[in-house]
Amino acid sequence: MAHPLTRAAEAAFALVLPPRCPGCGVVVDADGRFCVACFAGLVQLGPPWCTRCGEPFAEAVEPGTVCERCAAEPPAFAAARGAVAYEDRARRMVLKLKHGDATHLAEACAAQMLRAGVDWLRPPAVIVPVPLWRWRLWRRGYNQSALIARSLARRRGLPVLLDGLVRVRSTPASGGLTRAERYANVAGAFAVNRPDQLAGRPVVLIDDVITAGATAHACALALTAAGAGPVNALAFARVVRGASPAH
Repeated sequence: MAHPLTRAAEAAFALVLPPRCPGCGVVVDADGRFCVACFAGLVQLGPPWCTRCGEPFAEAVEPGTVCERCAAEPPAFAAARGAVAYEDRARRMVLKLKHGDATHLAEACAAQMLRAGVDWLRPPAVIVPVPLWRWRLWRRGYNQSALIARSLARRRGLPVLLDGLVRVRSTPASGGLTRAERYANVAGAFAVNRPDQLAGRPVVLIDDVITAGATAHACALALTAAGAGPVNALAFARVVRGASPAH
């Protein structure tokens, strides 16, 4: 139970700086909680989806179905999931988190990701964020994926290796690249920094957004080569284009 002085201090702080909706900034009743309008504007993702990449299907499919793309070229990760679609409100949140110094939004992202990753976020899993290139980290001052990873680890009581992966070379921005170009862009860009702490352990790889799955694939290749696995990729948002089931 919290000390009376602690509760009083928290109450006083809430009066001065009340909790606000992560999506629009209106006052809400608890930290990290969305207002009704913003929560309704988040497109929650769930089945039916490709059991490997998490791309939603437009129609009902049998459990365990994979999309045509994953059947033809299986990714290095065991599975990938996004909590919400990368649309409107989610996009604004991600951009503010990455480029607007709104580091508090990492908590709201993590809260949404708990549902999507409930089967993975349990012992003996270890949480590892997708790393930034060192100069980008220096300019930004923080890694948004690491902030989300730390929040998830605290919420689930799991270990987190913030430097479990390192980015060994700079990669150009991937906006406007084709799927094949995205994969080529990040090929060989990651290395395992703590192989002794990852070998034989299931890994939950954390990122803010999954687009084509190229970054998750490259990270999973490095992790599995070091003896870790299975690697499951979990993101706050996922770009949704629609998938066709493999036949």
